[in-house]
Amino acid sequence: LNKYKLFLSSRINAMLLMVFGSILISFAGLIIRGIDTAGPLQITLYRGLALSLTILLILLLRYHRNTFRKITEVGWSGTLAGILLASAGICFMQAITSTTVAATLFILASIPFISAFLAKILLNERVSKQTLVTMIIAGLGVSVMMVSGLSSNSFYGTLMALTTAFCFSGYALLLRKNKDVEMLPSVFISGLVICLVCLSLLGQDIAISLLDLLKCILLGSIISFIPNSIFIYASKYLIAAELTLFMLLEFALGPFWVWLFINEVPASLTLIGGSSVIIAVIIYVRSEIQGKK
Repeated sequence: LNKYKLFLSSRINAMLLMVFGSILISFAGLIIRGIDTAGPLQITLYRGLALSLTILLILLLRYHRNTFRKITEVGWSGTLAGILLASAGICFMQAITSTTVAATLFILASIPFISAFLAKILLNERVSKQTLVTMIIAGLGVSVMMVSGLSSNSFYGTLMALTTAFCFSGYALLLRKNKDVEMLPSVFISGLVICLVCLSLLGQDIAISLLDLLKCILLGSIISFIPNSIFIYASKYLIAAELTLFMLLEFALGPFWVWLFINEVPASLTLIGGSSVIIAVIIYVRSEIQGKK
């Protein structure tokens, strides 16, 4: 009984941390909007580099001489997880620059459903009715947010968005499958993969202003690092569908920060859809907390 109560407590902590992580990473769009001259690939390069160096520092402080061993201990599953996470990040940038933001986020709203489907087949994880209802409401909320900007004929952009969704779902499943393994090195690997891909595409065109570099470091060392670390911790207690459900908060909150800080007024449908996502997640977490009492 005590173990069960401890597990429930850990689940609630994981959910609350996922809410915090989703809120934090939702500021990424606002920060990117404030970058002056750096292009998408340059932003991705320096954000990936900052993320990898931050994780390497954490691993060195935690494991000292055993750091390299800890990195290799993730094995092929951890390496594949890192490659999938990197692929999701790279494909997302390709999608959002090749088709509308609305079309991209509309497709990404399918991530919890893809994760639930794959997790049922591969991990035999069952989604509760409450989780499924919350996923549907949140997914519809994101759809309402983006409905005014869905007119896009870019097959490439759509393909990249779908690839992003499947790659991130695969990453979530690998974390769940290896929940007893230290998987933080997978994020380190993802940062390295992103850097290598961006460098191969950019060549010598890597110079950016100091201010833009500082913003990229902020994106990698805090805005990306903390949510990624939380995601790995939460994967020990939340099923894949629940893990990816909280991501929809990021899509819902992003337009609110742009509205609040740079006075870019979102469409009324964006406010309605975003609010429904936030309310659905709040009700879900609240019901979980009440069920524990």
